[in-house]
Amino acid sequence: MNFEHSDDRRMLADTLVRALRDGYPIETRNAGAYGEAGYDPAVWAQLNELGIVSALFDEAAGGFGGSGFDIMVVFEALGRALVVEPFLGALMAGRALAAGGGHDAALAGIVSGETIAAFAHEDGATPVTATPNGDGWTLSGSKAVVQQAGAASLLVVTVEQDGDPLVLLIDAKSPGVSVRSYNTVEGGAAGDVSFDGVTVAGDARIGSEGQGQAVVDAAVGAGLLALSAEAVGAMDFVKEATLGYLRDRKQFGVPIGKFQALQHRMATVLLEIEQAQSAVINAATAFDGDDVTARNRALAAGKYTIGRTGALVAEESIQLHGGIGMTWEYAVSHYAKRLVMIDHQLGDEDHHLQRYIELAKAA
Repeated sequence: MNFEHSDDRRMLADTLVRALRDGYPIETRNAGAYGEAGYDPAVWAQLNELGIVSALFDEAAGGFGGSGFDIMVVFEALGRALVVEPFLGALMAGRALAAGGGHDAALAGIVSGETIAAFAHEDGATPVTATPNGDGWTLSGSKAVVQQAGAASLLVVTVEQDGDPLVLLIDAKSPGVSVRSYNTVEGGAAGDVSFDGVTVAGDARIGSEGQGQAVVDAAVGAGLLALSAEAVGAMDFVKEATLGYLRDRKQFGVPIGKFQALQHRMATVLLEIEQAQSAVINAATAFDGDDVTARNRALAAGKYTIGRTGALVAEESIQLHGGIGMTWEYAVSHYAKRLVMIDHQLGDEDHHLQRYIELAKAA
């Protein structure tokens, strides 16, 4: 099977990689990632001038891409540069809106990059409940660790209920909505979003009744592919940095990469990264297919593989570098943290291994 990207997709990847290489050194990234906002608004604006968010959506949604491989090449490039700007929220919130239909103005703002959106899916200490109120609902409860919640002007909120989840589009400035923002350990920002008697109208619903699970699946599926591709990009950077260190660092007058024990460890890392890349390619291929079960199995397999491999790459890269690998100034330490934390977003490797097994039994 030919896995070469199209000319347009290669041009998109090359443009993004070049822009990030020239304008997004690790010092710039860290200044935004660990600053108050958790990202750099100027970088976000510059990348949106390139149409990066638009590449994540098809023409019907106002974009110019939207396939599994479009998502893959974008997030692989973002992962390689360790980008913290709110692309994942744009992808997931926008995919939810596109799957549900309606809310055209909100979707257009997200696709253009003018609107920052967050996908509030994980329950907090008090799960969100929706009590019917006229033709709408009154929300109470909280969502935890919502990526870039503090920067978002729109929230796509999922509410678990009997039968089918309720998915709502909510203005982040609505009365009763509050966000407690904080920096995450790997850089970037997240927030716990609380809803205290928040009243929303019936037209806030994304999708019609009975369509909620399909809306959630569209958003989460795209998010799983994006995170998996981001991890592959990060691992690719770490691989090159570690190989360079093994060539340059000398002990007893020879590069440490000449030592057989280190060669064996690095060979294992390289093989595992190749396996992870193959799993993500498989997920991107299945993403656009009509077989929903095969799609979900491939996404689960990809997320499981990058979770397991990401932890290995993070640990081995630090070990092969020695003490310098954990210093703040050295980029590898930040990549290692991000690889570990990607595993915990949208379900860790144990969750997706179990999910893969259940899907295999159901097939």
